[in-house]
Amino acid sequence: MDWKHLLAYITGSVDQELLLRNEYLVTEHLLLRQQITGRIQLSDAERKTLAEIGKHLGKQALAEVAAIVKPATILAWHRKLVAQKFDGSRQRQSSGLPKIDPALEALIVRMAQENRSWGYDRIVGALANLDYKVSGQTVGNILKRHGIPPAPERKTTTTWKEFIRTHMEVLVATDFFTAEVWTLGGLVTYYVLFFIHLSSRKVHVAGVTPHPDEQWMKQVARNVTMINAAGVKRVVLPPRSPNVNAYTERWIRSVKEECLARLILFGEKVLQHALTECGTHYHHERNHQGKGNVLLFPSSSADCESQGPIQCRERLGGLLQYYEREAA
Repeated sequence: MDWKHLLAYITGSVDQELLLRNEYLVTEHLLLRQQITGRIQLSDAERKTLAEIGKHLGKQALAEVAAIVKPATILAWHRKLVAQKFDGSRQRQSSGLPKIDPALEALIVRMAQENRSWGYDRIVGALANLDYKVSGQTVGNILKRHGIPPAPERKTTTTWKEFIRTHMEVLVATDFFTAEVWTLGGLVTYYVLFFIHLSSRKVHVAGVTPHPDEQWMKQVARNVTMINAAGVKRVVLPPRSPNVNAYTERWIRSVKEECLARLILFGEKVLQHALTECGTHYHHERNHQGKGNVLLFPSSSADCESQGPIQCRERLGGLLQYYEREAA
């Protein structure tokens, strides 16, 4: 037997053995697949492997051996892999100007919000002082993207936050709150009128009454200040708008949570005493986070550097407490 016949014989034998092996594996696979219920979950790596082999086999051969998924699905996986391989979007450079650094963009928005009268050129100049070089057009595009109008429109409106911040030293807010007091006639609602200086947070309780009528209000106004003669302009705030008068609302919360809500008030004098004690504690003994977590009006003894023992002081029977050193 020459070498050509020998090669043909060997090749045929190998092909026959491969066919038998493949037939056995396909049959075994089908038997196993019949025993599995539900859909088989494949990972991306497993899909990739089947897709690469399936492409070489072709659709007809896949139809004979594929049992987990349809041949068309395997070929679709392959096309997806090809598309991902030749997707050059990651390498492509975007056209136009380079992207603005997020920190710089946030700074531009901050400048526009905090300075409503600043135009694009003014913001560009302020950025140049900080070694940032941007154009007015870039500033305009950023503000437009954040929904911030140009300076001519921004400076015609003033928010309550800006108004209060620029007038802190001359603004005094006022409001009522109520407290329930036991009297000989039963439980009576008392109205407490107070004023608060926004800059210093100093509170003045102007009056307490169960009947806040016009005559009572006029008398309170005369006691506090000659409003019209002093040139004070009164601004009536909308009802049920706590954020508009946030400083008064915060003081009401403090006096109620720390004092009045923890007391049973018997008579008007008890209410007035509680308010006096709470006011003294609020001004001289209580730290305020909104003012740097310090005392608003520290007493002269607190200013002295004392090395004496630390004592706990009490008001209203221990309801309000504070700590100080005894004078040497």
